[in-house]
Amino acid sequence: MKESIVNKAAELFLTLGFKSVTMDDIANAMGISKKTIYVHFSNKTELVDAVSFFLFDSICDDIDTICEQSANPIQELYDVKMYVMHHLKNEKASPQYQLKKYYPQTYSRLHQAQFNKMHQSVSESLQKGVDMGLFRPSIDVDLIARMYFNGMTGMKDEAIFPPEQYSKGYLMESYLEYHLRAIVTDQGMDILNQIINTTE
Repeated sequence: MKESIVNKAAELFLTLGFKSVTMDDIANAMGISKKTIYVHFSNKTELVDAVSFFLFDSICDDIDTICEQSANPIQELYDVKMYVMHHLKNEKASPQYQLKKYYPQTYSRLHQAQFNKMHQSVSESLQKGVDMGLFRPSIDVDLIARMYFNGMTGMKDEAIFPPEQYSKGYLMESYLEYHLRAIVTDQGMDILNQIINTTE
Protein backbone atom coordinates (compact mmCIF):
# COMPACT_ATOMS: atom_id res chain seq x y z
CA MET A 1 0.00 0.00 0.00
CA LYS A 2 2.82 2.40 0.87
CA GLU A 3 4.33 1.99 -2.60
CA SER A 4 0.92 2.55 -4.24
CA ILE A 5 0.46 5.77 -2.26
CA VAL A 6 3.88 7.04 -3.35
CA ASN A 7 3.17 6.18 -7.00
CA LYS A 8 -0.20 7.94 -7.05
CA ALA A 9 1.10 10.94 -5.10
CA ALA A 10 4.02 11.25 -7.55
CA GLU A 11 1.63 11.28 -10.50
CA LEU A 12 -0.54 13.98 -8.91
CA PHE A 13 2.37 16.12 -7.68
CA LEU A 14 4.01 16.16 -11.13
CA THR A 15 0.73 17.03 -12.82
CA LEU A 16 -0.74 19.54 -10.36
CA GLY A 17 2.17 20.58 -8.17
CA PHE A 18 3.30 19.80 -4.63
CA LYS A 19 1.43 22.75 -3.13
CA SER A 20 -2.05 22.23 -4.58
CA VAL A 21 -2.44 18.47 -4.06
CA THR A 22 -3.92 17.60 -0.65
CA MET A 23 -3.97 14.32 1.24
CA ASP A 24 -7.72 14.23 0.49
CA ASP A 25 -6.97 14.48 -3.24
CA ILE A 26 -4.61 11.51 -3.05
CA ALA A 27 -7.06 9.45 -0.97
CA ASN A 28 -9.91 10.23 -3.38
CA ALA A 29 -7.80 9.38 -6.43
CA MET A 30 -6.93 6.02 -4.88
CA GLY A 31 -10.40 5.28 -3.52
CA ILE A 32 -9.08 4.90 0.04
CA SER A 33 -9.57 6.83 3.26
CA LYS A 34 -7.18 9.55 4.34
CA LYS A 35 -6.56 7.53 7.51
CA THR A 36 -4.96 4.80 5.40
CA ILE A 37 -2.40 7.30 4.08
CA TYR A 38 -1.65 8.49 7.61
CA VAL A 39 -0.85 4.92 8.65
CA HIS A 40 2.18 5.12 6.33
CA PHE A 41 2.96 8.86 6.35
CA SER A 42 2.44 11.00 9.43
CA ASN A 43 2.01 14.22 7.40
CA LYS A 44 2.18 15.63 3.87
CA THR A 45 5.80 16.77 4.26
CA GLU A 46 6.85 13.20 4.95
CA LEU A 47 4.99 12.04 1.83
CA VAL A 48 6.52 14.81 -0.30
CA ASP A 49 9.94 13.72 0.93
CA ALA A 50 9.27 10.06 0.05
CA VAL A 51 7.92 10.96 -3.41
CA SER A 52 10.85 13.28 -4.18
CA PHE A 53 13.45 10.61 -3.46
CA PHE A 54 11.39 7.89 -5.16
CA LEU A 55 11.39 10.00 -8.35
CA PHE A 56 15.08 10.80 -7.94
CA ASP A 57 16.03 7.12 -7.57
CA SER A 58 13.87 6.17 -10.56
CA ILE A 59 15.48 8.82 -12.78
CA CYS A 60 18.98 7.80 -11.61
CA ASP A 61 18.30 4.16 -12.53
CA ASP A 62 17.09 5.16 -16.00
CA ILE A 63 20.09 7.43 -16.60
CA ASP A 64 22.51 4.72 -15.42
CA THR A 65 20.99 2.39 -18.02
CA ILE A 66 21.36 5.04 -20.75
CA CYS A 67 25.02 5.60 -19.82
CA GLU A 68 25.76 1.87 -19.98
CA GLN A 69 24.22 1.58 -23.45
CA SER A 70 25.62 4.74 -25.11
CA ALA A 71 28.39 4.31 -27.68
CA ASN A 72 30.63 7.04 -26.22
CA PRO A 73 30.54 9.89 -23.64
CA ILE A 74 29.45 12.48 -26.23
CA GLN A 75 26.52 10.40 -27.44
CA GLU A 76 25.76 9.62 -23.79
CA LEU A 77 25.16 13.28 -22.95
CA TYR A 78 22.78 13.66 -25.89
CA ASP A 79 20.93 10.45 -24.97
CA VAL A 80 20.51 11.70 -21.39
CA LYS A 81 19.33 15.07 -22.71
CA MET A 82 16.63 13.36 -24.81
CA TYR A 83 15.51 11.39 -21.76
CA VAL A 84 15.35 14.52 -19.59
CA MET A 85 13.40 16.43 -22.26
CA HIS A 86 10.88 13.59 -22.53
CA HIS A 87 10.58 13.58 -18.74
CA LEU A 88 10.01 17.35 -18.56
CA LYS A 89 7.19 17.15 -21.13
CA ASN A 90 5.22 15.03 -18.67
CA GLU A 91 5.51 17.63 -15.92
CA LYS A 92 2.60 20.07 -16.09
CA ALA A 93 3.56 21.91 -12.89
CA SER A 94 7.01 23.21 -11.89
CA PRO A 95 7.91 20.63 -9.22
CA GLN A 96 11.47 21.80 -8.48
CA TYR A 97 10.36 25.40 -7.97
CA GLN A 98 7.44 24.39 -5.73
CA LEU A 99 9.65 22.04 -3.75
CA LYS A 100 12.17 24.82 -3.14
CA LYS A 101 9.47 27.30 -2.09
CA TYR A 102 7.19 25.13 0.05
CA TYR A 103 9.41 22.25 1.19
CA PRO A 104 12.89 23.80 1.49
CA GLN A 105 14.39 21.05 3.68
CA THR A 106 13.40 18.32 1.23
CA TYR A 107 14.63 20.48 -1.65
CA SER A 108 18.00 21.04 0.06
CA ARG A 109 18.51 17.30 0.69
CA LEU A 110 17.43 16.44 -2.85
CA HIS A 111 19.69 19.10 -4.37
CA GLN A 112 22.68 17.64 -2.50
CA ALA A 113 21.75 14.12 -3.62
CA GLN A 114 21.45 15.35 -7.22
CA PHE A 115 24.88 16.97 -7.01
CA ASN A 116 26.50 13.84 -5.55
CA LYS A 117 24.98 11.64 -8.25
CA MET A 118 25.69 13.95 -11.17
CA HIS A 119 29.20 14.76 -9.99
CA GLN A 120 30.08 11.07 -9.85
CA SER A 121 28.37 10.21 -13.14
CA VAL A 122 29.76 13.17 -15.11
CA SER A 123 33.26 12.67 -13.65
CA GLU A 124 33.25 9.05 -14.81
CA SER A 125 31.97 10.06 -18.23
CA LEU A 126 34.59 12.79 -18.60
CA GLN A 127 37.41 10.43 -17.64
CA LYS A 128 36.11 7.84 -20.09
CA GLY A 129 36.11 10.53 -22.79
CA VAL A 130 39.72 11.41 -21.99
CA ASP A 131 40.72 7.73 -22.09
CA MET A 132 39.00 7.32 -25.48
CA GLY A 133 40.76 10.38 -26.90
CA LEU A 134 37.50 12.32 -27.28
CA PHE A 135 38.16 14.90 -24.53
CA ARG A 136 41.39 16.83 -24.01
CA PRO A 137 43.73 15.07 -21.54
CA SER A 138 44.49 18.39 -19.79
CA ILE A 139 40.92 18.99 -18.55
CA ASP A 140 40.28 19.18 -14.80
CA VAL A 141 37.66 16.42 -14.52
CA ASP A 142 36.48 17.36 -11.01
CA LEU A 143 36.14 21.08 -11.79
CA ILE A 144 34.30 20.54 -15.09
CA ALA A 145 31.89 18.05 -13.47
CA ARG A 146 31.05 20.70 -10.86
CA MET A 147 30.68 23.43 -13.50
CA TYR A 148 28.41 21.17 -15.56
CA PHE A 149 26.10 20.57 -12.60
CA ASN A 150 26.02 24.28 -11.80
CA GLY A 151 25.14 25.12 -15.40
CA MET A 152 22.43 22.49 -15.70
CA THR A 153 20.75 23.50 -12.45
CA GLY A 154 21.26 27.22 -13.11
CA MET A 155 19.24 26.96 -16.33
CA LYS A 156 16.13 26.31 -14.20
CA ASP A 157 16.27 29.86 -12.81
CA GLU A 158 13.44 31.55 -14.71
CA ALA A 159 14.55 35.02 -13.55
CA ILE A 160 17.76 34.57 -15.56
CA PHE A 161 16.31 32.42 -18.36
CA PRO A 162 12.69 33.58 -18.87
CA PRO A 163 10.66 30.67 -20.35
CA GLU A 164 8.94 33.00 -22.83
CA GLN A 165 12.38 33.80 -24.25
CA TYR A 166 14.16 30.45 -23.88
CA SER A 167 12.51 27.05 -24.20
CA LYS A 168 13.91 24.22 -22.05
CA GLY A 169 14.91 22.33 -25.19
CA TYR A 170 16.84 25.27 -26.62
CA LEU A 171 18.61 25.91 -23.30
CA MET A 172 19.70 22.29 -22.91
CA GLU A 173 20.81 21.97 -26.54
CA SER A 174 22.80 25.20 -26.40
CA TYR A 175 24.43 24.43 -23.05
CA LEU A 176 25.37 20.91 -24.11
CA GLU A 177 27.07 22.13 -27.28
CA TYR A 178 28.79 24.94 -25.35
CA HIS A 179 30.06 22.43 -22.74
CA LEU A 180 31.32 19.89 -25.26
CA ARG A 181 33.01 22.34 -27.63
CA ALA A 182 35.15 23.49 -24.69
CA ILE A 183 36.56 20.02 -23.96
CA VAL A 184 36.55 17.88 -27.13
CA THR A 185 39.59 16.87 -29.17
CA ASP A 186 39.50 16.88 -32.99
CA GLN A 187 38.25 13.29 -32.86
CA GLY A 188 35.56 14.29 -30.38
CA MET A 189 34.59 17.26 -32.55
CA ASP A 190 33.94 14.93 -35.49
CA ILE A 191 31.48 12.92 -33.35
CA LEU A 192 29.88 16.08 -31.97
CA ASN A 193 29.35 17.51 -35.48
CA GLN A 194 27.80 14.24 -36.64
CA ILE A 195 25.32 14.32 -33.75
CA ILE A 196 24.48 18.00 -34.28
CA ASN A 197 23.97 17.47 -38.01
CA THR A 198 21.64 14.51 -37.47
CA THR A 199 19.53 16.26 -34.80
CA GLU A 200 19.01 19.52 -36.71
